[in-house]
Amino acid sequence: MYCFTACQDDSLQRAKSPYEFVAPSNFPAPTYTFYNNSITEEGFKLGRKIFFDPILSIDGSISCSSCHDQTLAFADNPLHPFSIGIDGLVGTRNAPGLANLAFNREFFWDGGVTHLDFVPINAIESPVEMGEDITAVIAKIKNDAEYPALFEAAFNTTEINMPLLMDALAQFMLLMVSNNSKYDAYLKGEETLTDQELKGLQLFDQKCESCHSGILFTNQGYFNNGIDSVFSDSGRAAISANPLDIGKFKVPTLRNISVTAPYMHNARFNSLDAVLDHYANTVLPSNSLATSLVQANGDLGIPLSIEEKEAIIAFLETLTDYEFLNDPRFFKE
Repeated sequence: MYCFTACQDDSLQRAKSPYEFVAPSNFPAPTYTFYNNSITEEGFKLGRKIFFDPILSIDGSISCSSCHDQTLAFADNPLHPFSIGIDGLVGTRNAPGLANLAFNREFFWDGGVTHLDFVPINAIESPVEMGEDITAVIAKIKNDAEYPALFEAAFNTTEINMPLLMDALAQFMLLMVSNNSKYDAYLKGEETLTDQELKGLQLFDQKCESCHSGILFTNQGYFNNGIDSVFSDSGRAAISANPLDIGKFKVPTLRNISVTAPYMHNARFNSLDAVLDHYANTVLPSNSLATSLVQANGDLGIPLSIEEKEAIIAFLETLTDYEFLNDPRFFKE
């Protein structure tokens, strides 16, 4: 069941009930509609089985986990800058990590989906990802030796349909809460940051916080960060139909950022150093460029010295949640 509890020790709460969603006390209120999809142990485990099952793809070769690896904060393998689907087909965007999805207002780099329940169907029916029709997936699951009993146990019905399939996957993903990094321990007074990490935190607040704000480290907005001046991918404009949104993409969370390379929607940069070097030296002009990247004197970018970049990276590395990366609840059974 969903429990929105303000607690001082979230890990203790989680250990008492590993399949209960507990919002960390310093997080914003969840956006997910738990009232019509409460998490249960049976629903979570069903969702986990589906997440790892290539039955979702037309040729039985691709599962959700193919592009979302827990050890990489559920991001894709860095050897795959773009997602690889059926028949070795290559997508056009980098697969982002999965964490704290219960607090997201919109999903995907362009925000084209506004509810977590509808995220998986995009991958299932994408011709370059799983390439399957959802009705065919349901038919395969109905004819499977194990799934009918698991669906009945999770939802107390012999019916198997798309909404229940999506509910199960959502239950699995909703428990992907990441809030046990070194930085989180520092906020609780349980850890100390080094001098360099503290300097990085101060610089981050000065130079990065306008977009990567709050405890989620994203304002969930859409911005053009100057990596291109001509756009083969129109980004947010494909959804909004607003020409002023061309080249804008969703601000990603920076939680677990040190393990989710490559970076940007088009996997442009392979390291955090390269990302910060871009902001310092290679921001390109365009009509939709974020105003925060235009300095008072008209220069573009964010001034950063080598030492400042090193300090910011040291701070960003404190956002890695090793408990989350190794949480056995998310292991394939």
